[in-house]
Amino acid sequence: MTVVRLPDGSERFFDHAVKVFDVATAIGPGLARAAVAGKINGKLVDLDSQIDRDCELAIITEKDVEGVEIIRHSCAHLLAHAVKELFPEAQVTIGPVIEDGFYYDFSYKRPFTPDDLAAIEKRMHEISKRDLKIERKIWDRDEAINFFKQQGEHYKAQIIESIPGEEDLSLYGQGNFTDLCRGPHVPATSRIKVFKLMKVAGAYWRGDSNNEMLQRIYGTAWGNKDDQKNYLHRLEEAEKRDHRKLGKQLDLFHVQDEAPGMVFWHPNGWALWQQIEQYMRQLLNNNGYHEIRTPQILDKNLWVRSGHWENFRENMFTTHSDERDFAIKPMNCPGHVQIFNQGLRSYRELPIRLAEFGSCHRNEASGALHGIMRVRAFTQDDAHIFCTENQIQDEVVRFIALLKEVYADFGFQELAVKLSTRPLKRVGSEAQWDKSEAALKSALEETKFEWELQPGEGAFYGPKIEFSLKDCIGRVWQCGTLQLDFSMPERLGAGYIAEDNSRQVPVMLHRAILGSLERFIGILIENYAGAFPLWLSPEQAVVMNISRGQTDYAAEVASQLRIHGIRAGLDLRNEKINYKIREHSLQKLPYQIIVGDEEVQSNKIAVRNRAGENLGVMTVEALIARLKKEISLKA
Repeated sequence: MTVVRLPDGSERFFDHAVKVFDVATAIGPGLARAAVAGKINGKLVDLDSQIDRDCELAIITEKDVEGVEIIRHSCAHLLAHAVKELFPEAQVTIGPVIEDGFYYDFSYKRPFTPDDLAAIEKRMHEISKRDLKIERKIWDRDEAINFFKQQGEHYKAQIIESIPGEEDLSLYGQGNFTDLCRGPHVPATSRIKVFKLMKVAGAYWRGDSNNEMLQRIYGTAWGNKDDQKNYLHRLEEAEKRDHRKLGKQLDLFHVQDEAPGMVFWHPNGWALWQQIEQYMRQLLNNNGYHEIRTPQILDKNLWVRSGHWENFRENMFTTHSDERDFAIKPMNCPGHVQIFNQGLRSYRELPIRLAEFGSCHRNEASGALHGIMRVRAFTQDDAHIFCTENQIQDEVVRFIALLKEVYADFGFQELAVKLSTRPLKRVGSEAQWDKSEAALKSALEETKFEWELQPGEGAFYGPKIEFSLKDCIGRVWQCGTLQLDFSMPERLGAGYIAEDNSRQVPVMLHRAILGSLERFIGILIENYAGAFPLWLSPEQAVVMNISRGQTDYAAEVASQLRIHGIRAGLDLRNEKINYKIREHSLQKLPYQIIVGDEEVQSNKIAVRNRAGENLGVMTVEALIARLKKEISLKA
């Protein structure tokens, strides 16, 4: 008798071996029609998989996240199948699932065109309608290598040859197309209905620029049409909100080839930057941080001692002077330890919180650079907390409360939290890592946050908590981090005198809330589509005259606003007022102030908001009070 336990706690009994699909059918025909795979004792399997012993089983459908990933994986094979039918000489390489979709890399004698992409997608739909059964078969390794070589699929043969071990391999076939894959897959091509090919890009074989440039076809696939429609709508919104386009339109910044991955900030962009920096500076001051400044270039030996040279060397810019090697700092932590090390520290001083708007440089690959989101020169709202082991949990809890306050002020309410544990490449003892990970888990439990574990994703010097925010169109951005480090303070000679007069090594918490200010500003631009809340707007109001007769009064109004801390512009150009209004509306300014003869005579102003609403005539004092209240609310 085989007992199958289901997620709801119920059990099904079978007196013979059954397939996963048979169990789904026994539960109900509706579930059998919806099923795309199964999960036996936590492992995803095909619907054809046999159950011959007691187990726990979940039926996976298109409504499950795992079900959608299986559909996408199967759709990558559908793409490869269509390409091989249309372009028999093309070689298939790899085709994994990625966020929101999949891709497949191909080797072909000429670039694929938009017309090719349309033809491939059409053929994919045709193959889907054929309702081809997708079958898993186990092949001998040598047999598989010979098969793909005979098919002219030399990349597939290379992939198999590079797989360690001697065990047999799983291949999946659908009609006349066979591909190497671990699976699982949907049971038939007809189950892949909702998909769209998105674009073609270049990608080197195995990511090595010395190898052939392949063609990567990206696609998306979903369990139902509504989900795909919503996704495509989000993409359209993201295109409209692209920070690179808005940065140019709003005259915020630019980048150019002479400084790859480095930002030229224009007056409007720098005003936005300064507002964010001053806001953060005030919060840090209120929360017991001491702001510092450390050098941009430090001797190689310091980076060797800190562990960065061994673990981060390929991302560092270096220079040479006076027969010494130096590195431009990719991060601020070693410099902060040097400040901590000045003078004899006592346990009574701890925790010590050192903060810096630290300028860093990292040699990112040129192909990875993206506007101000991914750059080589960036500034972090960085801080390091030196504390005792007994203070760790309080400091972590305190930091998380501060982080929540900051994100809320910037308009982000939804957060996702992940705990990343020890990676393969790391420094420090296993005992230190055990202690570090346990401390962060305890702090997260105290904050009552729901969090996800990311095994092996920690920094080389310690585990970390990652904080991600969700923007107004549902995209998730990882920004804040907190990393617990028992290793670097010891490596760099940090110490304090404990209560028993012994010398102890402090624990070091690396923490950032915004992360890279450049990237965070990019996120803000896209989240607000350039229409920033009043407190952040580079220019909060503009005063415009209707004719030359109001020039002096308009200038006086602008001056009064500036005296009260309002970032006000003044537009005295000899242009029609409707032209000025339209132009400043395109700049997404929160308030437009218009003065004509009537306003001059009454000593008042006419006010419009960004939505185009006429707020009527009021005194300058009334507007100032209104703006100050709105700024204080960060609305």
